[in-house]
Amino acid sequence: MRFLDTNILLGHFTGDDPEKALACYRLFQRIEHAEEVVATSDMVMAETVFLLHSPRHYALSRERIRELVEPLLDLRSIRLPNKALYKRAFELYGQGKISFPDAFNAAYMQVLGLTGIYSYDTDFDRVVGISRVEPEPQSPA
Repeated sequence: MRFLDTNILLGHFTGDDPEKALACYRLFQRIEHAEEVVATSDMVMAETVFLLHSPRHYALSRERIRELVEPLLDLRSIRLPNKALYKRAFELYGQGKISFPDAFNAAYMQVLGLTGIYSYDTDFDRVVGISRVEPEPQSPA
């Protein structure tokens, strides 16, 4: 087993470099047919979504990113912690109300059965079922 880095995902999704894109495509064919097993991380997924969405890089829509990334989550030959959370995270992210990291954290909260979050980030106010609380300032002693 080998680790799958962000640039391989980007090469596969964007085809910026045709030679590398073909090599990435062939790798994903082997992964899809379970001829190869790879591992990746939540950080790789977050970086991939960030770069695909960033106007400075690829400026893809949230829906297009979801279309590209979600099918990978169904591949049994890709090992990814918290894989089951990504479907819900992409659902929240696709609504266009919160960033991908916040969507992932909201999905994680839901899995844990948590409804409250300490945060100054008002984006969480847009997620149904989550109540945001700001820490109370301490009174001077």
